[in-house]
Amino acid sequence: MLFGLSMLRHPRTVGAVWPTSRRAVEDLLDMADLGAADVVVEFGAGTGVYTEGILRRLAPDARFLSYEVDGALAAAVARRLPDRRLEVVNASAENVLGHLGALGKKADVVVSSLPFSTLPAPVGQNLLDAAREALAPGGVFLVLQYSKTVLPELERRFPKIRRRLSPLNVPPAVLFSCEVS
Repeated sequence: MLFGLSMLRHPRTVGAVWPTSRRAVEDLLDMADLGAADVVVEFGAGTGVYTEGILRRLAPDARFLSYEVDGALAAAVARRLPDRRLEVVNASAENVLGHLGALGKKADVVVSSLPFSTLPAPVGQNLLDAAREALAPGGVFLVLQYSKTVLPELERRFPKIRRRLSPLNVPPAVLFSCEVS
């Protein structure tokens, strides 16, 4: 119900009519070694479907920042998934560099299912730039989308991109794993 209300309040920032399937989440998360990550960042916690999957894979001493602009969703995820590794941040992920600066670290993995094709262009550009800048050398940006329209923007920022389809999601999801040097 919270997901539907969020979609009605913020139609351009919610990427789907219902949450992503667990199979698509697992397909995306399989594209990086989250168990070896020291710091993971999530852009758009939503209802916590990715958040929960990420927590299952993280090492006991990892740090996990999850951003969500919708206050009700952020609070619901924080209540549902109490974990000392997780900090749910009720703010735009555009602010990720400030939070990482306070940690004194960069991210090993950034995960996003934000709808880059429907976000206002400046916001989408800022988020993609923030993801690139947030990553440590060798870091990976995992992206789930419902079209390939974001690919040229990813190619401008990342030297190595792998693509995959998660066909059992409705609609089928396009998955990207973008690596920095």
